[in-house]
Amino acid sequence: MIGILAFGTLLMRPGFFTILNLGQYAVHLLSITVSIITCWLVQGRFRNAQLPGYSAYAKAVLGIVCAMIVSGAFSYALAFFIPERYFFPENHLGYGYVDFIRRLVGSFFLSMATYIVLNNLDTSEKLQQTKLENEQFKQAHLRAQLLSLQQQISPHFLFNSLSTLKTIATDDDTKNFVIQLSHVYRYLLNFNERQVSRLSEELAFIRSYLYILHQRFDTALQVSINVPERLMNCVIPPLSLQLLVENAIKHNAISPDQPLLLNVSINQNDEIVVENNYQPKKIPAESTGLGLQNINDRFRLMFNREIRIDHTSEKFTVTLPLISHEHYHH
Repeated sequence: MIGILAFGTLLMRPGFFTILNLGQYAVHLLSITVSIITCWLVQGRFRNAQLPGYSAYAKAVLGIVCAMIVSGAFSYALAFFIPERYFFPENHLGYGYVDFIRRLVGSFFLSMATYIVLNNLDTSEKLQQTKLENEQFKQAHLRAQLLSLQQQISPHFLFNSLSTLKTIATDDDTKNFVIQLSHVYRYLLNFNERQVSRLSEELAFIRSYLYILHQRFDTALQVSINVPERLMNCVIPPLSLQLLVENAIKHNAISPDQPLLLNVSINQNDEIVVENNYQPKKIPAESTGLGLQNINDRFRLMFNREIRIDHTSEKFTVTLPLISHEHYHH
């Protein structure tokens, strides 16, 4: 951009190819270069600065004005330090009122041109980032669908079979088990149709899922869920809690003598915290790390938030942001 402005200005001069004063051309190029770089740096600084209480529009105006002032100051500095003979006669400005106005107008137009270029570049970058995030979201959702499908074996057939089993079961324990298992599979069948779930729905699913696990582990698995009613309309990606429970069971030793203690609660920032005591298996389970990564990807792409993972020698804790239902739909 600098070269085009400078060279274009030179080509417009009569006698450019006949009179070659390298000193004047060098000063002319230096003046344009310094002015453009100054405007670029000042406006870039304001664009990236964190100014509490200032809107993007206010920062843009401040950037244009400050760039204009600094650019004008450099123009005066060049005129002061560089001898007059190095300027083209029609370009050299003095220090009078008319000269000041000419410098001010020139700096304003240069500052505006720089703002337009910067704004176009910034808009283009944001569009590219949005396209990239949309593509990443699609990939994360596909991975979640694949993970769900891997956990299901002919889900429709199995769900229908469970309904039949519930009908023919004679004892209450069997009926309750089948009912809870049906709830789990109904939730999994509907998973691919939604991007978020209300916390109340996710917790209802988790309770059914835990009922099934308790039949397997009995007292070896102890779970506490303490979530206030006021947060039940908040939303999270579906299966987030289930993946954390499954992750804890997969990587920890579980026995009546060493029960796995799972606690689901809310911290002071209204975030959901899933914590378990850390007691790794003697032979570690094979791990790809995709479960936690999948949860984090979906939070980041859908809500621009990330989960937090804290791991000590005694505890493993994952903190999930809760998004209000109103905020998500806006």
